[in-house]
Amino acid sequence: METQIIKADKNTDLEKAGEIIKKGGLVAFPTETVYGLGGDAFNPDSSKKIYAAKGRPSDNPLIVHIAEMASLDRLSTDIPDKLYRLAEAFWPGPLTMIIKKLPDMPEETTGGLDTVAIRMPDHPVALSLIKAGGGYIAAPSANASGRPSPTLASHVAEDLSGRIDMIIDGGEVGIGIESTIVDLSGEVPMILRPGYVTAEMLERVIGPVETDPTLMKKTEGGRPKAPGMRYRHYAPKGDMQIFTGAADHVTAMINEKLSSETRKCGVLCCDENAGLYKKGIIRRLGSRDDMSAVALNIYRALREFDDEGVEQIYAESFDTQGLGQAVMNRLLKAAGFNIINTEGTK
Repeated sequence: METQIIKADKNTDLEKAGEIIKKGGLVAFPTETVYGLGGDAFNPDSSKKIYAAKGRPSDNPLIVHIAEMASLDRLSTDIPDKLYRLAEAFWPGPLTMIIKKLPDMPEETTGGLDTVAIRMPDHPVALSLIKAGGGYIAAPSANASGRPSPTLASHVAEDLSGRIDMIIDGGEVGIGIESTIVDLSGEVPMILRPGYVTAEMLERVIGPVETDPTLMKKTEGGRPKAPGMRYRHYAPKGDMQIFTGAADHVTAMINEKLSSETRKCGVLCCDENAGLYKKGIIRRLGSRDDMSAVALNIYRALREFDDEGVEQIYAESFDTQGLGQAVMNRLLKAAGFNIINTEGTK
């Protein structure tokens, strides 16, 4: 298959891309979070193609992207009031909500679950494509399964060229990590994947929200209820370790590791510490005072390490308050929860 790449601007005609979706094909497109790989959410064969193109396990549910609130009626008749309140506050935007689904939503799209994950992206190209493609686009991130998510169209092409019909190049995304996922199908809302919309932001709108206890630790077995919960995600090609503890202990131990390492090494660090590392390829993620910048740069840095043949990555840890929880969730999964605690070192 030849993958067509088109540039997106305000004059781009997305009707052709929409026709590809309607006919069961796959189109990668920009959102405000990361690039998505879209297919017709109500076509089980399209969902199967998404899994095949990505090499994604078929029990890992997809997110249904919509462009209008009226589209909810075809997805569920059991819509809680909290969804409408959160939608008013955060849609269009980087928030995915899980609710009970109607029977005609294919199991291939929902990973065999009786719930459906829904979001309305905050990107003009994404919204236009959803409308052109029939109103319901199932889309995970547009990367090979397990790889760092794509924040540029070139990342999509690297992973999926020849496997999908079209890539819409909308430039670099604005946020850089996937949407927050909150499950509204139970009695108490629960965050299943942290993102730009934090627990504190959700609670200001709907009251108490729980956080899945497995977000920051390795889990095995069980069917994932949301993307990113069970399988290895966001991983670079090289080995990766995350160092926790006091800042001076972290920098000292990473430098010690670098001094004895014979492999090609990279360091993921904050701006404040970048000058402390005397060896290796240094990638500054941003200031510790600007977690939005850190979030935006994670996947790009990991892919740059791959391009440069880095075999060993040492990463600083970040505070888990607010957006920091999402940053650390992505770093931990990228490292396969390979953590080194530096407490007690000098």
